[in-house]
Amino acid sequence: MSASRTYGQFCGVSRAADLLGQRWALHIVRDLLIAPARFSDLLRALPGVPTNMLSTRLRELEAAGVVERQAVPGQRSVQYRLTARGRGLEPVIDALGRWGAGRMVAPEPGETVTSAIVASMLRTAFAGRAEPGPTTTTVFQVGGGPVAAWAEVTGEDIVVGDGEHTRPDLLIVAGPAMRAFLAGELTPTEFAAAPGVTVTGPVPLLELFSRLFRLPFDLALEEQRNEKQR
Repeated sequence: MSASRTYGQFCGVSRAADLLGQRWALHIVRDLLIAPARFSDLLRALPGVPTNMLSTRLRELEAAGVVERQAVPGQRSVQYRLTARGRGLEPVIDALGRWGAGRMVAPEPGETVTSAIVASMLRTAFAGRAEPGPTTTTVFQVGGGPVAAWAEVTGEDIVVGDGEHTRPDLLIVAGPAMRAFLAGELTPTEFAAAPGVTVTGPVPLLELFSRLFRLPFDLALEEQRNEKQR
């Protein structure tokens, strides 16, 4: 990375910003936290990223020890995956996701939603608190068709993935109401009855989902919305 693109400070925040502050770098890390991907996969999953910029970012992340290349089993192509250092960014990405989501109510015109985004949202929203009783594994899937992601929860542990799961215990298909549900503005009953929402699975699992996954709105945003409603 050229000197003109660095902050020139002996500081951990500056060093991180030198690399991750470059356009699309955080998005690449976000998506690779879900699963390894080929160049073409990343290009498709990041609408708007120029091909040459994606190549540059991947080279920079690889040089920094964040990303590495590996052969795709049974194919002649290669895919990119995060190194141990790269996976160490998971709590950073999740914290940024929670902070940014605080003022997100609905997609703005032109904004896209991908399966990797939904998977990242599920991991970010996971409260990490085990339910009382014996430890069990529950698979929640949000969305269906081209945009879908799942979360497999076992006690306090969570594994997320993009795409459809073969056997989800609970399937949720929803639009804008999903954001209000994650914020705690809708009860499970209200959410299930909202327009455009389809829930397949036992009611107790939807109630469990509402306890395990939360992305509250920013307090200042809540106050602004309440003022408008008065």
